Amino acid sequence: MSLTVAVVGATGMVGQEVLAILAERLFPADEVHALASRNSLGREVSYGDKTLKCQDLDQYDFSKATIAIFAAGGDVSKEYAPKAGKAGCIVIDNSSAFRLDPDVPLVVPEVNPDAVEGFVKKNIIANPNCSTAQLVVALKPLHDRAKIKRVVVSTYQSVSGAGKDAADELFRQTKGIFVGDDATSENFTKQIAFNVIPHIDVFMDDGSTKEEFKMTAETKKILDPSIKLTATAVRVPVFVGHSEAVNIEFENEISAEEATSILREAPGCLVVDKREDGGYVTPVECVGDFATFISRIREDPTVEHGLNLWVVSDNLRKGAALNAVQIAELLLNRGLLGDKVQMH
Repeated sequence: MSLTVAVVGATGMVGQEVLAILAERLFPADEVHALASRNSLGREVSYGDKTLKCQDLDQYDFSKATIAIFAAGGDVSKEYAPKAGKAGCIVIDNSSAFRLDPDVPLVVPEVNPDAVEGFVKKNIIANPNCSTAQLVVALKPLHDRAKIKRVVVSTYQSVSGAGKDAADELFRQTKGIFVGDDATSENFTKQIAFNVIPHIDVFMDDGSTKEEFKMTAETKKILDPSIKLTATAVRVPVFVGHSEAVNIEFENEISAEEATSILREAPGCLVVDKREDGGYVTPVECVGDFATFISRIREDPTVEHGLNLWVVSDNLRKGAALNAVQIAELLLNRGLLGDKVQMH
């Protein structure tokens, strides 16, 4: 078959991760095109053991690509994703631009794979927010068993979720504090080194932030509109890996033991829960891994049918790049690429 994948935003953290995962998972692309802004024209990026030269996004003919994975932010997606879709290319978009568009499926392959078929309306499929992706992977098998009524989630989100400049700021501030320099903030509203900031994205009229709104709205769209969810999203001084403390209230009875057994068998989940010193996963251990790790599974005695979980995942992978590549694999495996994929 002839299959061409274009990666938009190939020089960014998520774009580079997309290229790495396409190579790692041996995605059967005949050609991979790295696209970026004109400023990065000719810059080289790694794709497995190969090197690709960046092409100018503005001049690229999307009719040459079967799939385009967008990892360049909402403004770029809003401008170029519809153009790519109209050119017959199927877009998998990492930004928030189309997630709540009723004509665009919002897909996590382990959770709602059938939704992918809705791409035909606009030729666009949306990737959820990084914190939503790992959450719904953990919630789905439990919801199928005992029906979730309400979720309370507090996030501990790494700086890489805000991009390379944010990660550089954590490094710079941490180093500066040790040598007595000022910890000036450019990418965050407060000092991030040795601190936590209960503020991700812009504030909304009800006092929540857009990140918290995204988690609520996206979970409803992906999993079940009847689920009530409230979130507090917090940025922490960790380079890679988002963590979540999750409290779940169910309609039906479910024990911690049964939940553990269900999660051990669930796609995309890896349970590490030994109830002893170090018998749980932290962000440091999840980096570079594909799984959503689940620890600290226990019953909540303050509600009738309640559980608490600790959920950790590499936000650059499951929260972004991996999920996008899994969607591409889903399209391929379901034969949804149509005439664009021809047998040699």
